Amino acid sequence: MNRKKKIGMVASLLVTAGALAYLGLGNFGDNLVYFFTPSEVTAFSPDYYQKKVRVGGMVVPGSMKADTDRLGMTFELTDGEATIPVTFAGIPPDLFKEGQGAVVEGYWTDQGQFQSNFIMAKHSEDYMPIELKRAGVELPRKDFMKSLVE
Repeated sequence: MNRKKKIGMVASLLVTAGALAYLGLGNFGDNLVYFFTPSEVTAFSPDYYQKKVRVGGMVVPGSMKADTDRLGMTFELTDGEATIPVTFAGIPPDLFKEGQGAVVEGYWTDQGQFQSNFIMAKHSEDYMPIELKRAGVELPRKDFMKSLVE
């Protein structure tokens, strides 16, 4: 291979690698969604209002209420220190229930309300064979909020 072909090959590889890096990394800024706790959300400055964020916490028992006017619900999310009201539009996942961990995606409003359109329900990562469940054996529960702090 002569010198001109080698230079052309290296140049084309560099251009291709640069283009792939730009496409792969250049669009992350618009699509990144950060994870916050309810305590952090209540301390948001106006700069964060209407920006897409994720908030993780525990669904407060007794706070879930179905919205009969539209397909959705309201509930409260807590990290043990602060509690925020959440309005959700859509159908929640099957594992979503009170007293369980959840991560909601949406935005914080200047009225102190979190508007969500996506819920990720936290479920137990502990596997137990059906035979043990039928026998009444219970695994120790791990604290979801403890994993948020650590």
